[in-house]
Amino acid sequence: MKPLFHPRLIHDPFGDPGLYVSLLFERRGLLFDMGDLQPLSARTLLKTSHAFITHAHMDHFIGFDRMLRICLGREKALHLFGPPPITNQVSHKLSAYTWNLVENYPADFHVLVTEVDEGELKTTRFRSRAAFRREETTVIPLADRLLVDEPAFRVRCVRLDHKIPCLGYTLEEKAHVNILKNRLEEEGLPVGPWLKELKEAILREAPEEAPFRIWWKEEGRIEERWRPLGELKRELVLIVPGQKITYVTDVVYHPENARKIIDLARGSDTLFIESSFLQEDAARAAEKYHLTTEQAGCLAREAGVKEVIPFHFSAKYNGEGERIFREVQTAFKGERAG
Repeated sequence: MKPLFHPRLIHDPFGDPGLYVSLLFERRGLLFDMGDLQPLSARTLLKTSHAFITHAHMDHFIGFDRMLRICLGREKALHLFGPPPITNQVSHKLSAYTWNLVENYPADFHVLVTEVDEGELKTTRFRSRAAFRREETTVIPLADRLLVDEPAFRVRCVRLDHKIPCLGYTLEEKAHVNILKNRLEEEGLPVGPWLKELKEAILREAPEEAPFRIWWKEEGRIEERWRPLGELKRELVLIVPGQKITYVTDVVYHPENARKIIDLARGSDTLFIESSFLQEDAARAAEKYHLTTEQAGCLAREAGVKEVIPFHFSAKYNGEGERIFREVQTAFKGERAG
């Protein structure tokens, strides 16, 4: 069973925060934060369809300019999400450049910025052919913290406290649809693109009585059969719970933040969570509005996650990375430090 999500931190734990998630079979990926993006190739960045920004501190957002430069001149849309005032911040970045020759570009690169406000999603479009002038803003209610809802996955968020609004994100696969290859052989059915179409029909909950087309090429001809979707679902498919990945960084520890993080991350396969300070420096962590190792590990344990991956270590601990990992794991496992 191949997982849909393939996440990897962009830097080591002492570098700029950022997570890239490749989507299996879709030839695209998602970005969580846009700090220094140099480790990601131009090809990888061009595959990015959505970017989810926690907040606009430099180490989380300076990579926007690299993304802009790579995508300019391409027929592409980048969907970018963040807390207020992310729309103004993107607008100011774009207006810092001169666009008098941009009409010569054959393609029209779009940036769609969605500002996640209290109870609302405000989406504004910027287009290269319009010299990235701010265009119309659409406003829809924010329902169930849901930002993106696609057939295969959804992305939710929660508003956290970093002395400014800061968003935590969770990426959820709706379900994992496995094709039983031995059943295909027993039925005498070929592999092919129709299997991807079958998965998509199941994930969008198409009616089970609906006829479904099985097709393949044979000696240059298109061959096809029709079977009820529900019948194929029962005979050829195993559906299991999907993956869940949560990304949390730059938050202070207090009861409200803790409650929100635990709720967001509950049951995650992997929790990527900042662990900026050792527990012995908890007072310093509170002053800087960051988490300690013990706080991160305890939050992961209380959320019931399968795996916790700490990152965003303070540079003051250079050379002590193993100690940071150890403290997080000790708290995660509920063991006593020492």
